[in-house]
Amino acid sequence: MNYKPEYESINFLLNMVCRAQRGTMSDALAEIGLYAGQEMFLWHLWREDGLTQSQMVERMCVQPPTVSKMLDRLEKVGLVERRPDSEDSRISRVYLTEQGHRSQRAVRDVWTDLEQRIAAGLNVEERIVLRRLLLQVHENLTRNP
Repeated sequence: MNYKPEYESINFLLNMVCRAQRGTMSDALAEIGLYAGQEMFLWHLWREDGLTQSQMVERMCVQPPTVSKMLDRLEKVGLVERRPDSEDSRISRVYLTEQGHRSQRAVRDVWTDLEQRIAAGLNVEERIVLRRLLLQVHENLTRNP
């Protein structure tokens, strides 16, 4: 394999892209009162309300303290609430509040704006190829070696 300077490597470019995307997303989310990552917590609940913290840890692929901190913050600002499980009182489930449901529109607007910015200057075919390549990179990184 030929050596490439770090700044020419795919890894370096992905790192730069990820940092730029996260920073841009963080700034946009801050305008609607959220921290980066919290939108994904909410997204899982928009898809399936009433998940347990353990389910959130699994779906978000993060450590339990991360989910706990997000949950505390989102509960404090009134976007989610914990309720005991109807069948097992030892388990609590996380539900969106009315405000949490309403926040979906603002988050979708942020995602749409960022998607347009990311894809600016790319034609439809290039967008399709980029998406396919990113899915392949994700699979490569998440598959067991």
